[in-house]
Amino acid sequence: MEIDKLVQRQRDFYRTGRTKDTAFRIASLQKLADTIEKYEAEIGEALKADLHKSVFEGFMTEVGLTLSEIRFLIKHTAVWNRPKTVRTPLAQFHAKSYIVQEPYGVALVMSPWNYPFMLSLEPAAGAIAAGNCCIIKPSAYAPATSAILKKIIEEAFPAEYVAVVEGGRQENTQLLEQEFDYIFFTGSVSVGRLVMEKAAAHLTPVTLELGGKSPCIVERDAKLSLAAKRLVFGKFLNSGQTCVAPDYCFVHEAVKDEFIGYLEKWIDKMIGKQPFSNPDYPKMINEKHYDRVLGLIKGENVVTGGCGKRETLQIAPTVLKDVAPDAPVMQEEIFGPVLPVLTYRDISEVERFVADRPKPLALYLFTGSRETADRITENLSFGGGCINDTIIHLATSQMGFGGVGASGMGSYHGKKSFETFSHAKSIVNKSTWMDLPIRYMPYTKGKEKLLRKFLK
Repeated sequence: MEIDKLVQRQRDFYRTGRTKDTAFRIASLQKLADTIEKYEAEIGEALKADLHKSVFEGFMTEVGLTLSEIRFLIKHTAVWNRPKTVRTPLAQFHAKSYIVQEPYGVALVMSPWNYPFMLSLEPAAGAIAAGNCCIIKPSAYAPATSAILKKIIEEAFPAEYVAVVEGGRQENTQLLEQEFDYIFFTGSVSVGRLVMEKAAAHLTPVTLELGGKSPCIVERDAKLSLAAKRLVFGKFLNSGQTCVAPDYCFVHEAVKDEFIGYLEKWIDKMIGKQPFSNPDYPKMINEKHYDRVLGLIKGENVVTGGCGKRETLQIAPTVLKDVAPDAPVMQEEIFGPVLPVLTYRDISEVERFVADRPKPLALYLFTGSRETADRITENLSFGGGCINDTIIHLATSQMGFGGVGASGMGSYHGKKSFETFSHAKSIVNKSTWMDLPIRYMPYTKGKEKLLRKFLK
């Protein structure tokens, strides 16, 4: 089906009003959850084919999180969709004021390749919960997952309601030429700018989930072994191809050597001394990204790793030490299994370093000091993060997830997803049994006096 005709069919379906019915939305979400469960094995096979993800990691980071999010939406959508009464100012007596959540209409969800299942269906589920029609455009770099996504969506929904458009650059271009009511994009900063530019032509609101260089800070009072363990998990999950992965690490100079030793220990324990023999260790998505990440390692002081296996597109978990701030590996988001380690003497040095650069999507701090935790949280701007852990802040439907500045705009997960794909329509229902004359001409000193009392 031609893309412009698909968009029009969805617009026509939306205008029937069916998607505005709360029961219809909940039933749709349940159908989506049931269909995902039906094809769970095939989803796992697809993630293995595209990224060499294990069944465990695929469920933990994609299928399980997606199902959890959908179930949360099913549980709460009815409450969120009720009109919310708010206080009416005295000056508007006698009236009732309330807010109605209105779907935008037809939404476009553009997803990336690194978590191709979750990052397609979690925002799409939010669009469905809010009462929209939705077109999902998965990444061409994850073709197996794209195919199973299409299979699931086609079985669960008619195309005029929810559809998947496969393809690459040509299809992306065609989609962005259409007039959507909302666009939700997850991906790189450069493509995010293009999406925003195209959306601006139609004044289409957008959510941009981008990335950037997310710092990790390890204070001298941190529990070093545990910090290293949790950092290794967050950094090398999905072979470092995670938008909120710790991109680089600042370690207090007094504990640098000890901490690096713990990093090596936990890499060996979790992934093994022979990572390419580990059946659960993911690969880089393609040769282009494989070569780019290996290129960032050249000339650096490698502690462990530093090599790759082109046949399988795998790069060994790599730790770099004594990295200069102006090194190539510090100039772009790594998006691979490479961790540069820098040192500092005073936490103020780290604050200046982070503040002088684009706002990151995430920040992680390991410390035993509540004062330090409060200081960093207050003084630095970032999308979200963790104290004494990494990446888990996004794995909850109770909090929104999103970036700030160059790392994105907007937020989703749970209620935030519902709100993202809804317009909060403010309504004042004014009574007709009385009509205060104060606002009408002719204006008098007496009316002005009353007005000032009302508006105190």
